[in-house]
Amino acid sequence: MNELVPTPEGSEDKEKSAVSGVIFFVLLLLVLVFAGFKSYQWLKDEQRLPVQNIVISGERQFVDDDKLRAAVHKALPGSFFDLDVDVAHEVIEARPWVYKASVRKEWPNTLRVYVTEQQAVARWNDDLLLNTHGGSFQAVLPEGQDNLPLLYGPGGSEQTALQGYRAMQSLLGKEGLAIEQMLLSERFAWRLTLVGGLTLNLGRTEFIDRVQRFVDLYPLLTNNERYLDYVDLRYDTGMAVGWKSDLERSKENNDV
Repeated sequence: MNELVPTPEGSEDKEKSAVSGVIFFVLLLLVLVFAGFKSYQWLKDEQRLPVQNIVISGERQFVDDDKLRAAVHKALPGSFFDLDVDVAHEVIEARPWVYKASVRKEWPNTLRVYVTEQQAVARWNDDLLLNTHGGSFQAVLPEGQDNLPLLYGPGGSEQTALQGYRAMQSLLGKEGLAIEQMLLSERFAWRLTLVGGLTLNLGRTEFIDRVQRFVDLYPLLTNNERYLDYVDLRYDTGMAVGWKSDLERSKENNDV
C-alpha cells in the first residue's frame, strides 16, 4: 500500500515564486533589449537626429563655407550617430584651400570644424599653387590676386624650387628687383626672369653666389643708357651680358 508523503508547508508557494521571478526577469530582459534596439534605430534615423549645424572657424579668405558644408552632407548623409569623424576630416581636407582641419561632434546635432587655410606663395607649373611649406595644391586664385611668381620644375622638386626662390629673391630684393618667373630644369639648372624681362642664367652649381655676384655688379651694369636683356653667370668668374637693341626697346615702350 502506497503512503502519501506530505509536502513541506510553503514549498509549493516558493516554487511558484521562483517561476514568477524567472518569468519577470526574462520579460524585463526582453523589454530592455527591445528598448535598446528601438533607441539604436531612433539614433540612426537621420530625420530624428540629423546633423543640423556645421560650424566652421579659423582664419580663412578663400575657403567657401557653403561648399564645404555641402561636401560633408553629400559624403555623410546619415544621422549624427552614424557620422564618422575620420571620414569627415578626409572630405574637408580634400577641399580646395584647406591645408589642415580638426573635426569634432558636439551633441546633439552639431559638427565643429576648425580650418587652417592654404597660404599660396607661388604658382607651380601653370596648373598648381605652392604653399608656404613647399607643398603643391590645386585651387583657383580669385581675379586680381593672381600676381604670384611662376615657378617651374620637375615633379618632386617643389621644396627645392621654393627654397631657391626665397634665397635668391632675398638677395635681389636689396636692389629692388623681383623674380617674375623661375625655371629649375630637369638637370637642376636655374634660370630667372625678373620683372621687366631681364633673364639671369645661373647654371647648376653655386647659383646663390652667382646671384650675389650679379647684385654686386648691378649698379655698374645699369649705369649707362643701354638696357639689359640677359646676364649669363655660368662662369667661375665674371659674366656675359646681352643688351637690348633700340628696336626691342622701342617695341617694349609701345606695348606699355
